[in-house]
Amino acid sequence: MQAHDVMVSPVITVGQTATVRDVARILLEKRISAAPVIDNVGKLVGIVTESDLMHRIEAGTERPYSWWVHFLAGDATIAADYVKSHAAKVEDIMTSDVITAAPETPLHEIAALLEEHQIKRVPIVSKAGDLVGIVSRANLIQVVASARPKLEMTLPDSEIRQKLLGELKKHSWTHTHNLSVTVANGIVDLWGYAESGDQRKAIRVIAEAIPGVTVVNDHLADSSTFVY
Repeated sequence: MQAHDVMVSPVITVGQTATVRDVARILLEKRISAAPVIDNVGKLVGIVTESDLMHRIEAGTERPYSWWVHFLAGDATIAADYVKSHAAKVEDIMTSDVITAAPETPLHEIAALLEEHQIKRVPIVSKAGDLVGIVSRANLIQVVASARPKLEMTLPDSEIRQKLLGELKKHSWTHTHNLSVTVANGIVDLWGYAESGDQRKAIRVIAEAIPGVTVVNDHLADSSTFVY
């Protein structure tokens, strides 16, 4: 799947000349946690989020600075915080360097962007530079929740074993030379050695995903089994 398959469109945006109070009202009224900021021709110039409004003078939540915190943080950091807590215009508090993606971006790349940059949403921008949608962490979770279960298949044990061995061999970390697999009546028994508990779990997960498998009995040993 790609970004255009799950993105929210059209996107609720705010103008570059909007006030901080305007943004706060929009976030509350639309029940959203962020809004892309666009200029007068509709191009993306930034994004403003709930976190940008957490330390505001109106709410009495601006950060207090003792002399020693002032010394450690430095004048530039304190000045930036002052802008965040006192500025009236959205363009002064928004994030200008926005992480974006194209509509054709695979979802695994979107997930990587969210994780790498520790953000909660990615605006989707066309080749022409137009904002066409937004993908959030919630949208990815919705894909998981709405996934259709695979059709159950009845396969001969020999074919199940062949498919499982083939899938295991695709991953170098399975070290299939250390594994023994038997299948009887759709029940898989795994024998041998995995180098770690995580690898052992992953091997079991691979087996459970093979069509026709009903039960996986894990007899594998791993490094935690041995006492040194």
